[in-house]
Amino acid sequence: MRCLIFLILSLLTLAACGDSGADSPQKVRLALDWFPNANHAGLFVALDKGYFHNEGLDVEAYTPADPTSILVTVGAGADHFGISYQPDLLLARNAGVPVVSIAAIVQRPLNSVMTLKTSGITQPRQLKGKKVGYPGIPTNEPLLDTMLKADGLQGLQDVELVDVGFNLGAALMAKQVDACVGCYWTYESIAMKNQGHDVNVIRAEDWGVPIYYELILVTNEDYLKNNRDTIRKFTRAFLKGYTDAARDPQAAVDTLKRLRPEIDEAIDRPGAALLAPLWVADAPKVGHQTRSRWVDFAKWMQDNNLLNKSLDATQAYTNDFVN
Repeated sequence: MRCLIFLILSLLTLAACGDSGADSPQKVRLALDWFPNANHAGLFVALDKGYFHNEGLDVEAYTPADPTSILVTVGAGADHFGISYQPDLLLARNAGVPVVSIAAIVQRPLNSVMTLKTSGITQPRQLKGKKVGYPGIPTNEPLLDTMLKADGLQGLQDVELVDVGFNLGAALMAKQVDACVGCYWTYESIAMKNQGHDVNVIRAEDWGVPIYYELILVTNEDYLKNNRDTIRKFTRAFLKGYTDAARDPQAAVDTLKRLRPEIDEAIDRPGAALLAPLWVADAPKVGHQTRSRWVDFAKWMQDNNLLNKSLDATQAYTNDFVN
């Protein structure tokens, strides 16, 4: 009887070991920056086509209850990967959060200033004396200040800033403000047009703000050091999905809609058409990052008292996993 019990226990132990063996996919968690939308089309293509599965990975992609906590949870190791923003990552590193960008997703800024077409406001100097709605995010104030100065004004003192939270489009359409900053020209401009309000888009990089990566793929320094093979597999599958999405953005939205039926096709289809060129832009390959873009934007943040002068932007990213 003892031998039989021992045999059963041994078999159960072997079965348990088999469940977590080399043939079982490795589970990893990816925190999204927002609810699923066209920005995430490449991720869902990679999930749907089995690119992660082919790398031996079981990916849980989810939107946290508080997306602003992503860099904290990734930095602490609660999430293996996250989708975030270059300015936010630099702010996090400045605060001692050990997060690193391992790939650029959107190669250029999406943040912009928007005005209603009927206002006739098409450049920063025309905002003098106007109300500008913003979401209270630290980088938006110096961004607008830079744009105003680039067009000959003194800066923020020439406008009235109004914190409208994330109700930017609603505040603009209701004419509570004359313009909004923090509005994505691949999302809010489409949403407002769909509601009968054409807008003018004044892009940040056209008015003195250094070009930066809007969306980036991030992990933490310890995970980067100790799990390079996993990161390489994850990044390879992730970027393969974005390469496919860039080639056929509407097919990518088809996939996104099938996997996440709650998306708004009226926004995400035109949004994907605008985003597809930005997933590659002037980079040699999807995901690639440049030293100058990290250093130049960090210097702009330092000049605007957002970062310590001692922060080394070259440590904030790596191209090691962009094959």
